[in-house]
Amino acid sequence: MSVIGIDFGNESCFIAAAVSGGIETLANDYSLRATPACVAFAGKKRILGVAAKNQQVTNMKNTIGNFKRLLGRKFNDPHIQDDLKSLPYRVEPLPNGGIGIRVNYMEQEHVFTPEQVTAMLFTKLKETCETALKKPMKDCVITVPSFFTSAERSALIDAAQIAGLNVLHLLNETTSVALLYGFYKTDLPAPEEKPTNVVFVDFGQSQLQVAICAYNRGKLRMVSSAWDQVGGRNIDAILAEVFAEQFQKKYRINARGNPRAYLRLMTEVEKLKKQMSANSTKLPLNIDCFIDEIDVTSSMSRTEMEELCAEIFKRIEVTCRKCLQDSGLASDEISAVEIVGGSTRIPAVKAVIEQVFGKPINTTLNQDEAVSRGAALQCAILSPAVRVHDFGITDIQNFAVRIAWDLESNNRSEMEVFKPHHEFPFSRMITLQRREPLSLQLFYADPHLRSDPFIGRWYVKNIKPTPTGEAQEVKIKVRINSNGVIQLTSANVVDKKPKEETPVDNGNTETNNMEVNQEGDSNDDANELPHPNNIPQSPTSASGQGWTQRVKGWFSSGDDNKKGKKKKSADLVELPFDSELPCYTEDQLQKYRDEEAGMIGNDEKEKDRVDARNALEEYVYDMREKLGEEGALSTYIETNQRQNICQQLNDLENWLYEDGEDCENEIYRSKLSDLHKQTDPIKARSFEYENQPNAFNDLGHAVQMARKSINEFRTNTVKYDHITEVEIINVTEATDRAQRWLEENSGRVANSSKTAEPPVRVSDIRNELNTLTASVNSVVNRPKPKAPTPPASNNGTANSEGQQMEQEAKNTAAGAGAEEDKMDVE
Repeated sequence: MSVIGIDFGNESCFIAAAVSGGIETLANDYSLRATPACVAFAGKKRILGVAAKNQQVTNMKNTIGNFKRLLGRKFNDPHIQDDLKSLPYRVEPLPNGGIGIRVNYMEQEHVFTPEQVTAMLFTKLKETCETALKKPMKDCVITVPSFFTSAERSALIDAAQIAGLNVLHLLNETTSVALLYGFYKTDLPAPEEKPTNVVFVDFGQSQLQVAICAYNRGKLRMVSSAWDQVGGRNIDAILAEVFAEQFQKKYRINARGNPRAYLRLMTEVEKLKKQMSANSTKLPLNIDCFIDEIDVTSSMSRTEMEELCAEIFKRIEVTCRKCLQDSGLASDEISAVEIVGGSTRIPAVKAVIEQVFGKPINTTLNQDEAVSRGAALQCAILSPAVRVHDFGITDIQNFAVRIAWDLESNNRSEMEVFKPHHEFPFSRMITLQRREPLSLQLFYADPHLRSDPFIGRWYVKNIKPTPTGEAQEVKIKVRINSNGVIQLTSANVVDKKPKEETPVDNGNTETNNMEVNQEGDSNDDANELPHPNNIPQSPTSASGQGWTQRVKGWFSSGDDNKKGKKKKSADLVELPFDSELPCYTEDQLQKYRDEEAGMIGNDEKEKDRVDARNALEEYVYDMREKLGEEGALSTYIETNQRQNICQQLNDLENWLYEDGEDCENEIYRSKLSDLHKQTDPIKARSFEYENQPNAFNDLGHAVQMARKSINEFRTNTVKYDHITEVEIINVTEATDRAQRWLEENSGRVANSSKTAEPPVRVSDIRNELNTLTASVNSVVNRPKPKAPTPPASNNGTANSEGQQMEQEAKNTAAGAGAEEDKMDVE
């Protein structure tokens, strides 16, 4: 399995993978590292990523972008209503109050939820990963904005599950950047020393996030976090409004009333904004055929842009100051300021950040890819398949969380469960005195929250008074898990039963009480908050010591260690409860999984259909060109037959653009097969007649070389004395036979018509060539046998070294003399 981190952005997505040697950002099928967060529908197919973005202007109503902010939200949310004004596609309310996106798909109207659209994008990202890494991908870490609520986080997890992804962790984007920054630092202070404080500012296309992190060796702790839903697109919108007003006055055209033209204007304004980051001079804005074929032009300087967007920069300053104030740190306690996000390249943004924190800004990290690389690093830490040293993270959630009960009565009560900037994962225990079933609701109580504060509603059953009519102690456990999702995880009633015990006097009478306290998650701290009207409040530490002291007073007495004394033992009896959460049920998730699997299968089928259609269309164009009067194949077919096939090709082209536009894959392949049956013989004749001259030349050259070899055999008898006369005769006969075959068949080919089947084929000529070559080579390449070794001496003793050398010299001289004699005779 691969270790993957996904930066799911509002405008584009980045994917990083932990590979041997480090973290690598993966490129998509367009060789781009950024994949647009865009999903489009065209006819019977879905278009995802770069291809969807490229056709946005021409297919505007069926191209969905900027849908990240729709996840987990309600249609009547005021901020959603503001966003909908700038969206070109159709959005409508669902029966449950959610958001539905209406598109034309498969020749029908379909309504998809933002979670389904996000799942489609994740399907594309998953495909990109598997293509780049050539292995299956399932486990991943996905980043989310730090201000995402529990409902939004649950919606993102649902979307990943629909796409077949297993989310190991939802990681806050600022935390991901902080992890990437600190993981490779070697100069961090020891755990017992004062931490190093670093500010991270992430200003992207649609959001601003500021966080302060405290580092010690091997761990980080998020100190404070602030945010604002303002980004580079807000600057684009301000500039677009200014230019639209100018065009209204100058050209009398209304850009705001033409969605397609306004989309083009936003695109050009974004390009102009990026140019301003590197140029302080006045820059032109030109758009050809803007509306009614009118070309428009204007210009703007960086100074003008900064004046127009002064309110945006003020919001950035306020957010940065809030984060610094919430941290309780002074500017001189900040060690460094790091910036990421594409919009931080604007010089005015950099100036505001430097002014607030009193430090020069750093760009140590890749401004576009830092979030995804940090997510991949976190996935590597969580994965057992990758060896990487551990790095502890203590994250925080931004909002205050409260719980309310007795919702339907006049005795509604509520209390705070988690304060702002509370660390997570974390569990909190709440004790209530109850005689009847209980309804609970968790909600956010932060005035800065700009979305629905509802978290969830639970109905706890089977609560009854004790046999004596007293209220039961009901313990409610509320948990923020590692993904930042808040839920009620358990409800129990305390069953106090007196029983005879023989305790062991070990000096500790709180053992049973601690067991009650630690019920549930042993890895997280659990603090109990008793009902404020029943138990006096006392400070509660993160380690649960406050809870321990309180339960000691409730469940133990001073005589507990006396032998044979009856004591009350508390058992927890689990209570059933129903929940109402802003997320999908398992049945709904399975339904959406099946729909996504069906759409993936349809995409593959449609791809095969389009490939078959394109193959047929390409073949029609290619053959029509080659069979034209000046075409490469025109001389290898009779005129009337050529005209007949050309007419079929023309008719087939017209059919492709009329009745054959949306035919099935098999129909295209059948028509292509019929074409091949008619044209393949023509192409075969062309191949034969064009390659026969070279083949005959090669055979003729082989015959000449064979004649030369035969002449060498007969003239250089010393070199070829090992070749017999029979072998020479065999080579001569094979050469004569090849020459006769060459003369006979080359004449037949010369007298044949190119529109008829050739009398001999290139393969036949090659066979004759191979036969002749093998016959000659078997003789020429046969090695000459070695001379026999002289017999050894029989006198019973071995020759000395001198005798052997003398004998070798004699043999050499004898051989040379013999050769001279032969040369003289010759």
